[in-house]
Amino acid sequence: MTSVPGKKRTVFNPTRNQVRRFLIEAWRKRRAGLPAEPLETLAGDLIVQHPEYHAVLEDGEAALTREWTPDGGESNPFLHLSLHLAIEEQLSIDQPPGIRRLFEQLCLRHGERHAAAHRMIDCLAEAVWLSQRHGRPIDVAAYFDCLRQRAGDGGEG
Repeated sequence: MTSVPGKKRTVFNPTRNQVRRFLIEAWRKRRAGLPAEPLETLAGDLIVQHPEYHAVLEDGEAALTREWTPDGGESNPFLHLSLHLAIEEQLSIDQPPGIRRLFEQLCLRHGERHAAAHRMIDCLAEAVWLSQRHGRPIDVAAYFDCLRQRAGDGGEG
């Protein structure tokens, strides 16, 4: 991300509102055909693949304060899109090493890139949740075990 004079951007630890504003703005630029930063372009491309989130992102300010809870039966579009962005970053640098190869296996198994990314998101979300729950770093080995199971022959249920 590039800096805008007068605006502080936190790259590695953005606040909830910064993430939400970023995604709302990326979608606004995409819809209006405006120039965008590379990360905004990627976010816009991901949002196109999720028409179920378009209205939320177009609602702007109301989306900043809305809460999505498991009890409500709706997934949080900002969390979901952020996980997509995290997966894309992992793939772009093959970090953790070998993740690109596992993704290719998932693509073969699930027939297309977006479905494969959703399988990865499930594993990443679980790894993050366990990390937060236990107050320790993400267990990369467990994350890879989940990915291998999803890329394997019927282990995902």
